[in-house]
This record gives sequence, structure tokens and C-alpha cells, in this order.
Amino acid sequence: MPDRKAKPQDTRESGANKPGAKSKSPPKAGAKSKPGAIAARANEGAASRLIDNRIRSLGDWRGETLAELRRLIHEANPEIVEECKWVKPTNPWGVPVWSHAGIVCTGETYEQAVKLTFARGASLDDPRGLFNSSLEGNTRRAIDIREGESLDAKAFKALIRAAVAENLRCCATKSKSRPKPDAK
Repeated sequence: MPDRKAKPQDTRESGANKPGAKSKSPPKAGAKSKPGAIAARANEGAASRLIDNRIRSLGDWRGETLAELRRLIHEANPEIVEECKWVKPTNPWGVPVWSHAGIVCTGETYEQAVKLTFARGASLDDPRGLFNSSLEGNTRRAIDIREGESLDAKAFKALIRAAVAENLRCCATKSKSRPKPDAK
């Protein structure tokens, strides 16, 4: 068994180790972003570019389907924000996320399907029966679209609008909740 030696510690006084000092080095790859950093990236168009790259990288029916769903989402709600979350070495493009007052839906691609998962799908009316996956949970619902399948665009856009309305309703409910009593 090889003899393992500990690496010598850097003893230079950089100021970064002093209490209250902030590190000026960039975050390491895979480090979690501060809240709002993802939204800032989305505002700069970085998330949209990642989604564009993801669609191009697929180069098949899944890319075409994801692009069409993305177009319908923006038609349904022009104020929707695009984000890419869960970026990691095994998934360098991340997962496309569409948000308005919270996550509306995510778009994932698999070998056999494009899956749109609605964060509050169980709370939504689905009169056209678009939800066909993740039906057993209490929160989420999903739509799996397989090669050659089409989606009722009008019903899908209504579902997007309902998801945004649900997010806004939940957001308003949280802001109207009773203030916490003073701690003694």
C-alpha cells in the first residue's frame, strides 16, 4: 500500500481566512448559487442560451418537441422566466425550467419521451386529460410526449395559464399569512 502524505497547508495570509473577509475567487464548479443568481442569469439570457443549446444538441424529434413546447409556454404566458437548474457534469445543459411566481414546469428529455413536470400539477384542473404521468403523487403531475405524439395546443396553453394562476394564488396566500408572534 503506498504511503499517503497530507498536502501541506497554504500558510499565506490572504485575508480570505480572516473573519468577515469575503473570498474574491470565483465559485468552484458545481457550487450552489446564491438565491437570485439563477434569476440574474436568466435575465441575462444565459438560461435561454442553455436551453437553445440543449435543443440543438438533441438534434432529433425530442429537440423539435421541446422547442415547440417552449414556444407554446411563451405564447401562453409571455412573462414566463426561463431558467436552467440542476446543471452538473452529467447534465451540462441542466434542466429547462419555466417559472412565474414559482416553478410552473420543467422540461426533461429521455430516450423515449419528453417529460413536462408541473410543480403544482395535482392542484390543477385537467379537463382534457393531458397529464399522463406521475399521477399518484400529491403535488406534481407530468405530461410524457413520445415520438409521433401531438399535444392539444389550446389545452396545453390553458394548463400553463392555470399553473401560473395557482403559483400567484399560493404566493398571495403566503404573503397574507398571519405575522408570527414576537419571540420572548
